[in-house]
Amino acid sequence: MMGVIARLFARESALSEAGARDARAFATLHAASFHRGWSDGEFERLLVDRNVVAHRATASGNLVGFIVSRLAVEEAEILSIAVASPRRGRGLARQLLDVNLRRLAGLGARSVFLEVDEGNVPARRLYRRAGFREVGRREAYYPAGRGSAALILRRDLV
Repeated sequence: MMGVIARLFARESALSEAGARDARAFATLHAASFHRGWSDGEFERLLVDRNVVAHRATASGNLVGFIVSRLAVEEAEILSIAVASPRRGRGLARQLLDVNLRRLAGLGARSVFLEVDEGNVPARRLYRRAGFREVGRREAYYPAGRGSAALILRRDLV
């Protein structure tokens, strides 16, 4: 009986603010999620920046998702969001996005921007459902061979 209860709770993710100590785990998950992963050092530089807002999702002490954004006066940009593949499709990205957007709004952001690969249908659906709209595009932005456009999305928070 205790094993069943433990497995149920292990499926739940805890959301919290992230810091420099998370750089290595973020880099590992990012590399598993994107064509070109960011290094530990790149994440560490971001996570010590006072204008960066980052949240993590953990389950059983392991990182299962994160979101990183940067605030500049009244605008913010979501730099990256990633969820471990076994956890995708369960609403975790939406939870991370919601908590991050609330924090950005609390810090004075009035609008949020991001770029998403035109071919990333799950991410585009997530952002559309969260109220983002397309405001621009960069043709052939993503790596050679795919030549996919980057869609620039915006959401107003006020």
